Amino acid sequence: MGLLEGKTALVTGASRGIGRAIAIKFAEHGAFVGINYFKSREKAEKVLDEVKKYSDGMILKADVSDDMEVKKMVEIFVEKAEKIDILVNNAGIYRRSLFLHIKPEQWDEIMNVNLKGCYNVCRHSIPYMKEGGKIVFMSSQLAFKGSTHGADYAASKAGILGFMRSLALELADRKINVNAVAPGTIDTDIIASYTPEQREKRAMEVPLKRIGMPEDVANACLFLASGLSDYITGETIHVNGGLYIH
Repeated sequence: MGLLEGKTALVTGASRGIGRAIAIKFAEHGAFVGINYFKSREKAEKVLDEVKKYSDGMILKADVSDDMEVKKMVEIFVEKAEKIDILVNNAGIYRRSLFLHIKPEQWDEIMNVNLKGCYNVCRHSIPYMKEGGKIVFMSSQLAFKGSTHGADYAASKAGILGFMRSLALELADRKINVNAVAPGTIDTDIIASYTPEQREKRAMEVPLKRIGMPEDVANACLFLASGLSDYITGETIHVNGGLYIH
């Protein structure tokens, strides 16, 4: 029996990187997984193929910043899954920019996807969640330490934490746990442009002497999505190899 046997899980931004790892990890533990994607159906279908090696699932196209697309996505998921036990707000975007180079359009785009997207998905999903539900938000170590090249991203990820803590308090009476994960440097598209020398330098800056893998973050999400975390709410788990200890 897996930790999520009989559960349903909706994971946003699940066609690649951390979201992909979460979807597969949840399937390994028995969950029916909704794989949200925005642009690449091909990548989402490949994740679904991996998911079906262990459990079952479906792909769901939606731009999380678009309220009506999210509403339709949730309705399609619930029509097949009948409920939402676990919600992982993972979808997000990052644009490497110095603050004075951030145009208003970019600021709005980052906030609309990273923060408003969480609002949209939660607003339409929570009505389908019952006692014992789990909500997991994807924040970042930059929400705590700031960024020299992504003030918009850091602000959006810090906003997520305020939203998470508020929902944790509000949904406690309904026995729905709400928590967050704050990854450090993880081997995803964000660092795909690193040279081997840059990767080595970054790894050596981490006390555990390696760059994190998406599976490291997925393991933390699995804990927060399972019954093992029933008495934890309003908290943030840092997954950064000791790079930033809060």
